[in-house]
Amino acid sequence: MRELPFPRRIAILGSSGSIGRSALEVVADSEGKLVPVLLSVHRQTDVLAEQIRQMTLRNVAEHIKDGTSPPLPRWVVVTDETADRSPLEDLPPDVEVLYGHNALCKLVQEPEVDIVLSAIVGSAGLTSTWSALEAGKTVALANKESLVMGGALLPELAKKTGGRLIPVDSEHSAVMQCLSTAGGTEETGGIAPRLNRIILTASGGPFRTKTRDELENVTVQEALSHPTWKMGKKITIDSATLMNKALEIIEARWFFDVPVSKINVMIHPQSVVHSLVEFIDGSVIAQMSPPDMKLPIQTALNYPYRLDGPAERMDWRKTLTLDFYPPDLERFPAISLGLEVAEIAGTAGAVVNAANEVAVAAFLNGTVPFLKIVEVCRSVLAHHQYEQRPTLEKLLELDSWARKETERIVNV
Repeated sequence: MRELPFPRRIAILGSSGSIGRSALEVVADSEGKLVPVLLSVHRQTDVLAEQIRQMTLRNVAEHIKDGTSPPLPRWVVVTDETADRSPLEDLPPDVEVLYGHNALCKLVQEPEVDIVLSAIVGSAGLTSTWSALEAGKTVALANKESLVMGGALLPELAKKTGGRLIPVDSEHSAVMQCLSTAGGTEETGGIAPRLNRIILTASGGPFRTKTRDELENVTVQEALSHPTWKMGKKITIDSATLMNKALEIIEARWFFDVPVSKINVMIHPQSVVHSLVEFIDGSVIAQMSPPDMKLPIQTALNYPYRLDGPAERMDWRKTLTLDFYPPDLERFPAISLGLEVAEIAGTAGAVVNAANEVAVAAFLNGTVPFLKIVEVCRSVLAHHQYEQRPTLEKLLELDSWARKETERIVNV
C-alpha cells in the first residue's frame, strides 16, 4: 500500500476528549508534518472554540518566528445539533462550522482528509469510522467500540476500498510494533505462521488487590480513582471492571486476524509494558514506554515512520521493577465474557458493547452496584437474536435494542 506523504492532513474526531487533546499536542509538535483540517466535538463547543483560539495564537507565534502561518482547520463539526452555538460565533472566517453527525460522516470522505483519528467515545464512533473506510481513508482507531461492534465488517470494508486501520489503543499499538519485527511477507505467509500468542497487558485498575467481597460495596469515587491513567469516566469504570480488556480482546481478534486462542491477558500494574508478542521460536518481544497516550497517537499518525514527538520518555537512571500475573477470572469475569464474545463474533460484540455503556452509566448514577455491570451485559447477550453475518444496519438496530433491554433490566 502506498504510504501517505507529509504533510498529512488530519481529521480529529472527538477533539474535546483526552485522546483528542493529546492528538492536538502531537500535531502542534510535528513542525507542520501533521496538519489539522477537521475537528469535531459532540457538544463541548466551549472547548472547541478554545482549541481554535490556541491554534490561532500558536500560528501567530510561528509566523513571527519563521514567516510561515500553518492553516487553521477548514471545518469544525458539532454532532449534537442542540449544543450551545454561541462559543463558535467568533471563529476566524476561514473555519466553517457544521452541525450533525451526517455532516461529520460526509466530511471524513473529503479529498482534503488523509487520516481520520477516530476518537469519539462509545458506539457513536462507528458510523463515522465506517464512512472514512468507505472512502478508502486511513483510520487511526482510538474508538475501540467500532471494531467491537463491527467485527469482521470493518477489515473487509478496508480491504475492499483500499482503506487502512491503524491502532491507537496503547495495547494494540504495542502489538503492531512488536509484529513489525517478525519479518513476515505475503510470499512467506505473512505474520500468522510466526505468531504463537499476543499478550495484552492490563493495569488491573483500582481494584486489582480487592477481594470479591470487597468489590460488593465499592463506590463510584473509588472506581474512578485509576492508579495510572487519566481518562474519561466511562473508560475508567471499564478499567475498574476490566471490561476495557474484554473489549480489547475483541478488538485484537479483528485488528490482527488471529484466533481467540492466541490472545492472552496479563495484569501489569506498572503500565510500562503495553503488550507483548510471543513467536513460534519462543522469543517474546515487548513494547515499553511510560503511560502516555501521545506515543501511540504519534505512532499511528506518522506510521510507518518514527518521528520525534512530545511523548514522555523512560528514565533509565532509575530502578525499574516489572510485575506480571494472570487475571483472577472469578473477581473479574469481564475477561471471560470478552473471550466468549470474540469467539462467537457476529452480533455479540455490538450487543455487549451497548449493554456495557448503559450499565456503566447506571453505576455512575447509583442505579446498579459495581459487580452487576458485567452480569447485566451477559444477561442481555444471552437474550438477543444472534446473527453470524450481520449488516451495518443490523448492528445499529441491535445496538438500540440492547440499550433499551439494559435500561429495562437496571431499572427493575
